[in-house]
Amino acid sequence: MGDKSIQPVFILPENTRRESGKSAQRLNIAAGKLVGETVRTTLGPKGMDKMIVDASGDVIVTNDGVTILKEMGIEHPAAKMIVEIAKTQESEIGDGTTTAVVLAGELLKRAEELLDQEIHPTVIARGYRLAAEKALEFLEQIAVKVTVENKDILHSIAETAMTGKGAESAKKLLSELTVKAILKVKNANKIDRYSIRIEKQVGGSVEDSELIEGLVIDKEKVHSQMPDRIENARIALINAPLEVKSTEMDAKIQISDPERLQSFLDMEEAMIKKIVTKISGTGANVVFCQKGIDDMAQHFLAKKGIYACRRVSKSNLEDLSKATGAKIVMNVDDLSENDLGTAGIVEQVKTAEDEAMTFVRECNKAKTVTILVRGGSDHVIDEIKRALEDAVGDIVAALKNNKVVAGAGGPEMDIAQKLLVYADSLSGREQLAVRAFAQSMEVIPRTLAENAGLDPIDMLAELRNAHSKKEVNAGINVFSGKIMDAWKEGVIEPLSIKTQAISSATEVAIMILRIDDVILAGPEIQSQSKTI
Repeated sequence: MGDKSIQPVFILPENTRRESGKSAQRLNIAAGKLVGETVRTTLGPKGMDKMIVDASGDVIVTNDGVTILKEMGIEHPAAKMIVEIAKTQESEIGDGTTTAVVLAGELLKRAEELLDQEIHPTVIARGYRLAAEKALEFLEQIAVKVTVENKDILHSIAETAMTGKGAESAKKLLSELTVKAILKVKNANKIDRYSIRIEKQVGGSVEDSELIEGLVIDKEKVHSQMPDRIENARIALINAPLEVKSTEMDAKIQISDPERLQSFLDMEEAMIKKIVTKISGTGANVVFCQKGIDDMAQHFLAKKGIYACRRVSKSNLEDLSKATGAKIVMNVDDLSENDLGTAGIVEQVKTAEDEAMTFVRECNKAKTVTILVRGGSDHVIDEIKRALEDAVGDIVAALKNNKVVAGAGGPEMDIAQKLLVYADSLSGREQLAVRAFAQSMEVIPRTLAENAGLDPIDMLAELRNAHSKKEVNAGINVFSGKIMDAWKEGVIEPLSIKTQAISSATEVAIMILRIDDVILAGPEIQSQSKTI
C-alpha cells in the first residue's frame, strides 16, 4: 500500500513569516500601545521633551508628537498606522497629534482586555464606532461659537497651544503676533495658514521676534555695490535669466580677427545693457529673479542703483507676488510698469552667523506675512517655530468651523461620563466596548495629572465630581494641582482638534483590531520588491 499521509502544502514563498489569530492581534496591539507610551510623557503644559539624534548626528529636542514620531523612523507596520494618524492630525489641524496617538494607544489597550474576555473584535469595533459617534455629538453640545471679533478667545487659543513648549516664556508676545498675522491674511471668511510664513534668525532673544508685513527671503543682494536698503520699493518679479540667451542647440562660433572678437563682446554687453535699461525704464528699483543674473548684468543693475536677488525659489516668488501685488513676468521684454509691486522697505540684514537675508517690509496689501522668530540657538528657535505653527493651526481651525471648547482634560472627562450613561442604554456586548471607550477617554486628564507630578487617582476623582455637578468646563490646573474652570482661565482649544483626534484614533484602533493575519516577506523578497 502507498503512503497515504497528507503532505504539507506551501502557498507562500520561502523566508516568509506569518502570524495569525490571537498572536497577530496581540503583536499589533502591543506595537500600537508602545507608540502611545512613547509620546505620552510629552502631553500637556508639564510634558517632558525628547532628544532624537539621527544617523548623521543632528540633534532634535522637542515635545511635538508628530516630530518625534517622524524622526524615530518607526518600522513596525501597525505602529506605522498610528504614525499616519499623527501626520493626518498635523496636516488637517496642525496640533493635537499627541492626543490622537495617546488615545489610539489607550483604545487598543482597553480592547485587549475585552479580547481576553472572549469578545469578538467585530463586536468591539461596532461598539467603538457607536461610542465615537456619540462622543462627537457630546462635543458639539458643549462647543462655544467664536468669530474673528473675539480676539481675547483667539489669544487664549494661541497661548494654550504654546504652553509647555519652548515658546512659553514669551507666549503673550507670540500670541499677539499670531493673531495679528491671521487677521492680516484673512480674506473674507477664508484663512490660508500657509500664507503665514515662519522664518528663523539666530541671535537676540525670543522677545525680539517680530511680525513682518511682507517676507523674509533667505537670499542676499548679488553685487556689493548695490544699495543695502531701498525705500518705497517698486518690485519686479522675473522668471527668466538676466543674461545673454544661449542657442537651443550646441553651436560653435569661430572668430579669426581680434577686432571681430571685440565687436562680439561689445554686442553681448549691449544686449545685457538693453535688458537692464528695460527693467530700470519701468521704474523698478528691486528685482527678484528665479533664474541666474549674469556678472555684467549685476554690474549694470548696481550702477542703476537697483537691488537684485537671484535664484529665488518659485514658492518665494509666488509669495512675493501675494505680498507686494507684483506680477511674475516670464520675459523681460514683456515687463511694464503695471507689473511692478510695492513695498515700504527692501533691505539686506546680516544674521548672527554672518549670513545675509533680504527683508521685504511694509507691504500694505500683503496677503502673505512673516513671523520672524529670534532666539539664542537653532534648537531653541526650532522648538519655538513648532509651537508657533501649532498656534497658527489652532486659530485657523477654530475660525474654520467657528467652534471652540475648554481644554485641560475637561471635554474628555465630560465625554467619558456621558458615554457611561449611554452604555447603560445598550443591551448587547457592544455595551462593554462603549464602556471601554469611555474609560479610554480618561487617559488624557490622567496623563496631564501624571506629567505634572500630581496624584492621578485623586485628580480624576475630583474632576469626575466636578463634571457630575454639570461643570462642563472643569479641568485640571497642572500648575496649582487643583480643579479649575478652564474657560475662565483661558485654556481654550478648537473643537476640530478634539473631533479629528477622536475620529482618527477610533479608525486606526478598529483597523488594527480587525487584522487577524500578518504576512511578513523575508529579506530576499523585500529586496526583490525594491528592485522592481
